[in-house]
Amino acid sequence: MDFVSQFKSDIFNTNSSNFDDKCLQAFQYQYNNNVVYRQFTHFVFGPNYLPKNRFEIPFLPISFFKTHQIISGNNTYNKIFESSGTTGQVTSKHYVKDTLLYDKISVYIFEKLFFKLSNTVILPLLPSYSERSNSSLVWMVKHLMTKTGQDNQDFYLYNFKDLDIQIKKLSSQNKHILLFGVTFALLDWAEQTNIKNTNLTIIETGGMKGRKNELIREEVHAIIRHKLPNATIASEYGMTELLSQGYAKDGHHFETPAWMQILIRDVSDPLLVSNQLPKGGLNVIDLANIDSVCFIETEDLVEKSTNNTYKVIGRINQSDLRGCNLMYA
Repeated sequence: MDFVSQFKSDIFNTNSSNFDDKCLQAFQYQYNNNVVYRQFTHFVFGPNYLPKNRFEIPFLPISFFKTHQIISGNNTYNKIFESSGTTGQVTSKHYVKDTLLYDKISVYIFEKLFFKLSNTVILPLLPSYSERSNSSLVWMVKHLMTKTGQDNQDFYLYNFKDLDIQIKKLSSQNKHILLFGVTFALLDWAEQTNIKNTNLTIIETGGMKGRKNELIREEVHAIIRHKLPNATIASEYGMTELLSQGYAKDGHHFETPAWMQILIRDVSDPLLVSNQLPKGGLNVIDLANIDSVCFIETEDLVEKSTNNTYKVIGRINQSDLRGCNLMYA
């Protein structure tokens, strides 16, 4: 078995004691096999750079996914995921070699943090995403729906009455009802719905897509909870450039799988990455990204929380608004 195949098969065995070793292995592979990442490392740190731990590994700015083809190994791929953006924006593209890995880890993360898909019905309210054919979010939700075994796998756009009818129909079943929605559509739906269901879990993905004024996450959840006081409201942190997702079961404090970790960088010194900073720029390690780049410097701001969770608290000034993370936390 070659290095990449072995690395992927072993990803579910990641833990705190072997995480640094896996990061250094991924760095060395991507340094040797990713032209863009190697050139970036040379430019910032000079040739023959050898990090000693995850904090010293170079993090590629996420904007490179807009301007370069980020691939490790040969240039073959079987899917391009593209960020949504707004009209006129240059979008990010993620050239994915292994959609089966994306499917597998999406199911694993969801079931670890929420509940078994076999006892779940998913209702996707994802206009602007489902109207595109290259959304990683739509791909993931479709796969999760397939794993539930549910008969109806329709996506809801702006047909809120049909959505209410379906929720009422499902309320008599002994299953988890999960509404997966983009923020602006959830707010529009909440204004009109008369649903009050104790077995409804809502996962909002963030983003107004230019449809409404930006609101902080607390305001969004307060609006939804006013209309649906018994609903559980959770949040997802995902992006086109990553194969893994973080979820906040309480809507605010995000958890990640063992192979994904959030680090904090000094906003005035992007090379200073530490776990001692209380807040700063969000750097993400996603070892599932072995075919692209595992170490990404995002344009989001993050704050440490308790029990190894984190809060996304906004965006760095003057960075481009993008896809799933237009909303303050």
